[in-house]
Amino acid sequence: MDFADSTAIGLACVLTLICILSYKMSWKGSKYRTFPPGPRPLPLIGNLHIMNMKKPYLTLLELSKKYGPVFSIQMGMKKAVVLAGYETVKDALINHAEEFGERARIPIFQKMDKGNGLILSNGENWKVMRRFTITTLRDFGMGKSTIEDKVIEECSFLIEHFDSFKGQPFENTMVMNASIANIIVAILLGQRYDYQDPTFMRLLSLVNENIRLLGSPMVSLYNVFPFIGFLPGSHKTILKNVEELLSFIRNTFVEHLGQLDANDKRSYIDVFLAKQKEEMSTPDTYFHNKNLLAVVRNLFSAGMETTSTTLRWGFLLMMKYPGVQKKVQEEIERVLGSAQAKYEHRKTMPYTDAVIHEIQRFSNILPMSLPHETASDVIFKGYFIPKGTLVTPLLASVLQDERHFEKPKQFYPEHFLDSEGRFLKKDAFMPFSAGRRVCAGETLARMELFVFFTSLLQKFNFCLAPGVTDLDLTPAEGFTTPPMPHMICAIARS
Repeated sequence: MDFADSTAIGLACVLTLICILSYKMSWKGSKYRTFPPGPRPLPLIGNLHIMNMKKPYLTLLELSKKYGPVFSIQMGMKKAVVLAGYETVKDALINHAEEFGERARIPIFQKMDKGNGLILSNGENWKVMRRFTITTLRDFGMGKSTIEDKVIEECSFLIEHFDSFKGQPFENTMVMNASIANIIVAILLGQRYDYQDPTFMRLLSLVNENIRLLGSPMVSLYNVFPFIGFLPGSHKTILKNVEELLSFIRNTFVEHLGQLDANDKRSYIDVFLAKQKEEMSTPDTYFHNKNLLAVVRNLFSAGMETTSTTLRWGFLLMMKYPGVQKKVQEEIERVLGSAQAKYEHRKTMPYTDAVIHEIQRFSNILPMSLPHETASDVIFKGYFIPKGTLVTPLLASVLQDERHFEKPKQFYPEHFLDSEGRFLKKDAFMPFSAGRRVCAGETLARMELFVFFTSLLQKFNFCLAPGVTDLDLTPAEGFTTPPMPHMICAIARS
């Protein structure tokens, strides 16, 4: 090693030591003395040694029992705040919406969307994209009968597919993804795909793999120590998959651009491209191709994953609890007979509505929500939380809050029924998050869940595959919490 190399290494060590000491001293300053409590961190790794890296929400739930509803953890050198329980999460996301309203700048997310799009962006970009997206989704019928017709039509294709197995066992992950994805595809692209279409299947598999890998230990480590990005691992697979998805979207909107008719906008992409054309001479417009790519990918992924996973949990739970399934079907027969289920029917079907809500609560699809970040310094519950602090609203703790749900760890539809069997709204039912960052597609998701669940239980009995005596309700690993792989039998009802 020559003198220059040894000098460089020595200087790097000194600078690192200065950074660590400065960091520690800054946290000893008076304004940080009221930072939320938490487990004692180790040098460099923080609290990584106590985290369940495959299911970190389980560790956070345990820590909340010891440290209370507002506590801190340290991931590597970065401190973060966790919010637990309904009252605390609601207070932060609704009553302090501005202060807790930013999306955290997580390394893997920054690499994926680079601050563009809807879900992972901030500031004016996020405001413009969210406003445009919600308006456009409403124009294409979100929450209205026009989109419900598409939901019903897609549900009929799924019923045909289930019926084709003639009661034999099958695995339903990809077809559920395809069916729900087709509804958002109809809005985004103005078309639908056959369940066997190889391009469609490839896109779904890319999204599916990314959702799973985003919850992997390697990606969690990369987010804490981004300098390990040069190593092979799940983070590189995710970025490769994103690029393939973006390539498909690029080719699609180029086609749309060639066919664009400003007087006949048939899809979200058409509307975006028309707006882009309008603002061509506007400096600093947000209607550029990078935002289009990111928003379409955001909507495609988010519009598919959570709803299809919830429905898969629903059919699994009906197999696990046939008595609940029978009561839902009795209500369907009493209220609908053979008529087509529509979203408006939920008002006269309290038990079915309660079961769907309980499926969402129990399945706990996004236990840690998407990470937030403080937009400014804030005093919250007596603690000082500085600007730029990563914040985790622990939705699992809200959906399992024993002050609001009698049997939080069990599947218990009566959580959403009063003593006379009427539907009971629960404030702590927060699967779509809340406040400024509440899911933009909540209305569509609610409609999809009711129409699909009710229509499929109207047509089929869901039961265990031959030879299976029990079902494991332990969630699989991933960024979301899907059920473990399983086979289902859909027996046509006479």
